[in-house]
Amino acid sequence: MKDKSQLNNLPNNVNLKASSINIIFNVIIVLLLVIVAYMAYSLYMKIEGLGQQEITENKKSTASVIQVEVLNGCGVGGVADNFTEFLRNNHFDVVQMGNYISYDVEKSIVIDRTGKMSNAYKVADILGISSKNVIQQINGNYFLDVSIIIGKDFNNLKPYQ
Repeated sequence: MKDKSQLNNLPNNVNLKASSINIIFNVIIVLLLVIVAYMAYSLYMKIEGLGQQEITENKKSTASVIQVEVLNGCGVGGVADNFTEFLRNNHFDVVQMGNYISYDVEKSIVIDRTGKMSNAYKVADILGISSKNVIQQINGNYFLDVSIIIGKDFNNLKPYQ
């Protein structure tokens, strides 16, 4: 009879051990899932934070750079080159340089192309062009902020002083 009672107790002990092992494994699985979730969240936050920082830095850098076009409207050779060099030395981005459609421009003109007149006034001030000669002609086809048409008064402007 002792043998029968021991046999009846044996499966209970085996079931108890198996149940304990299952609980331990379940706890370990839950802990690992929590750790993986935390690491994924942490990685997401770092990537998201870096993206926002890059966007902010790009906005600062693009907002501070004024893209300029320099056009020779006086017909004197090398004038646009001198203005381009002067503007680049003053931290402007000269993206295009060339000749205007005619060479009979008396007074130099600064043209705002994007609707930010402050950029045009800043360029005019650096060059010594009167604010009366700053105009606005918004054109979505231009990929620049300001156009400068150099007139026959170029000798009176800052690049030549």
